[in-house]
Amino acid sequence: MTRTRIEAALTDLLFRGDLALEEAVDRHFTPEYRQRTDGEWADRTEFMEHMSHVRGLVADGRVEVHEELYGGGHYADRHTVHLTKKDGSAVSMEVYVFADLAPDGRFSRIEETTLLLQGSEADRTIGSDR
Repeated sequence: MTRTRIEAALTDLLFRGDLALEEAVDRHFTPEYRQRTDGEWADRTEFMEHMSHVRGLVADGRVEVHEELYGGGHYADRHTVHLTKKDGSAVSMEVYVFADLAPDGRFSRIEETTLLLQGSEADRTIGSDR
């Protein structure tokens, strides 16, 4: 089993314009995927809608993983997402993730908390499904 990593998933979702969003999501997330970000739940469809919106805002970026742990079917990490938006502004968010992995290694559930390090108050919604 090849286990997905948050860095690979976010790179495919946000920075690979040559990769269709549905293909990126299928690669890293199960059909029953659910995500809770800062207390708000989203199903896979809502997650994809949010990722489509964020893709429309982002020109470039990178994911910096600080810690990453696997334990059986569980995953945890702390990472920072550094984004340059199409308007030239910069956004950085630190994210704490706890997740469940499906037997095939894809994410089936993620619960995360975000901390805006750089950007405007409006940029907080980049990290959430609101």
